Amino acid sequence: MESLEKIFNRIEEFRDEMIDLQIRLCGLPAISPKSGGEGEVKKAEFLLDFLKDKGYETIEVVKAPDLDTPAGYRPNIMATYKGHNSSKTIWIMTHLDVVPPGELSLWKGNPFKAWVEGGKIFGRGVEDNQQDMVASIFAVEAFRAERILPNYNVGLLMVADEETGSEKGIHFVLQNNSYFKKDDLIIVPDAGNPQGTMIEVAEKSILWLKFIIQGQQAHASTPEKGINAFRAGSALVVELDSLYKIFSARNSLFDPPISTFEPTKKETNVPNINTIPGEDVFYLDCRLLPECSIEEVEEEIKRIIKKVENQYQVQIHWQEEQRTTAAPPTSAEAPVVKALQQAIQAVYKVAGKPVGIGGGTVASFFRENNFEAACWSKVDDTAHQPNEYCIIDNMIGDAKVFAHIFLQD
Repeated sequence: MESLEKIFNRIEEFRDEMIDLQIRLCGLPAISPKSGGEGEVKKAEFLLDFLKDKGYETIEVVKAPDLDTPAGYRPNIMATYKGHNSSKTIWIMTHLDVVPPGELSLWKGNPFKAWVEGGKIFGRGVEDNQQDMVASIFAVEAFRAERILPNYNVGLLMVADEETGSEKGIHFVLQNNSYFKKDDLIIVPDAGNPQGTMIEVAEKSILWLKFIIQGQQAHASTPEKGINAFRAGSALVVELDSLYKIFSARNSLFDPPISTFEPTKKETNVPNINTIPGEDVFYLDCRLLPECSIEEVEEEIKRIIKKVENQYQVQIHWQEEQRTTAAPPTSAEAPVVKALQQAIQAVYKVAGKPVGIGGGTVASFFRENNFEAACWSKVDDTAHQPNEYCIIDNMIGDAKVFAHIFLQD
């Protein structure tokens, strides 16, 4: 307890330095070339200089080739700090890249010149994912400053390409894996809630579908000469709602505890009011519980399509825009979950609850490789929004959570 108190006090003393690092990182936009940027190299080089004299056992850069960047690669930083026992490593994985700022007129200031206001740091990337990148760095720095060793090795993993698929990030690192062991604790602070209670351990499968309904264009005053693709498409939307009843399984781990089937994007058909459209296009976003098979859903959709085709005399073509089968969930009893629950209770005085979500996180890459990983952070969830912000007290608190875990047996 005495060691923990010293570490916590030291983290509090680092408050100004943590804010300063946030501001400096924000000034180094690390945007994927897929989103019009140059990648993460400049930000990674800055962090390497920052970390090189901090007492890490090793600092390695895993370079994923990418000829779309000026440097020709995407950097993944792995910094290890030695503990009393090297039988396992406690990994904190954050990501270097950020999304573009979007409409600049919606920002109160320059998104890449972070500013402090009302106990918050504003700027692109300050919450997603620099809050916990900085928190993890200074959690380790507190141990170094107090000359206290963690119980186990600590690894800080700062990856590229999280925002655009992770092929050049954690996916590449795991393909060439010689770093992770079965008993390692893997924490991915890239999902959370404002209370700090959500420990994400499972995800739903994702199925995005595009439907193209083909009828016969005609003048709206003579509908008998055409086949209204819009009407048939609308009927298809209504029929697809039956998927909720057909796949009605519930799983209390998830919020919402059901599979969802939601029509979303709709493409423009005809430009004028007095024409019956001969083609109609819309999309369906499906988030499926682990109990719900993608193949079974698609078979039911085929049946529904055939019914609408026969009723409206149209042709319906469909294609997958995304298909991601959920990775095996992390057990709610896994050591990483228990470690987080102890630390969250100690720091934030709330109970951490294992949950499943409908969105995807990079923790799934670990789970697909049979590593139990958990996502957690205390965030207001302003990621990707104008005026994204990090609550400074959350950054300090999250550093204490990580430090608490570093001292657990």
